[in-house]
Amino acid sequence: MVEGNKEFRIHGRGGQGAKSAAQLLAEAAILQGKYVQAFPEYGPERSGAPVASFVRISRTRITTHQPVVSPDYVGVIDESMLTFSLIQEGLRKDSLLIVNSSMAEEELKKRIGYKGKLYCVPATQIAMKHLGMNKTNTVILTALAFFSKSATLNDLKKVTYDLFKTKSESIADSNLKIIKEVWNMLKKR
Repeated sequence: MVEGNKEFRIHGRGGQGAKSAAQLLAEAAILQGKYVQAFPEYGPERSGAPVASFVRISRTRITTHQPVVSPDYVGVIDESMLTFSLIQEGLRKDSLLIVNSSMAEEELKKRIGYKGKLYCVPATQIAMKHLGMNKTNTVILTALAFFSKSATLNDLKKVTYDLFKTKSESIADSNLKIIKEVWNMLKKR
């Protein structure tokens, strides 16, 4: 069964898909009958500038309209963003930080001085394998959905396919392969 009442923050750079990942997570939760909010926060609006997107998923109506300050889950699309102090801001001991990195979790925790729960996912390698480019938002999205239990695999595949088929059937199919690979990888964890 899908759980509710979760808050997410997704960090990336302009053009990396943090906004799309937030939108897709919210849309998949809607299919579960949840109330959702998903919105980005931009600095300077340019490609490569830091971007944060926020998602709230709840069993009840959401009445707050502020950025997520104490997230349950944080996804980091671009490992170079870990140098920004705001990545760890508001994280609790039970929050989960999911990072696009091929490093071992303990090594990365030591490098960034993080004491909480952390999971590294080799998003760049997976995206390159299926898309031929470093577009890692679907990998991080899948990890967020899997760990939070905020969306089912089928709902995540449906909303992702619907979004990406407007760009191309090939991109949509590649993103479905990413979701399947990441979901299966995490199930074996």
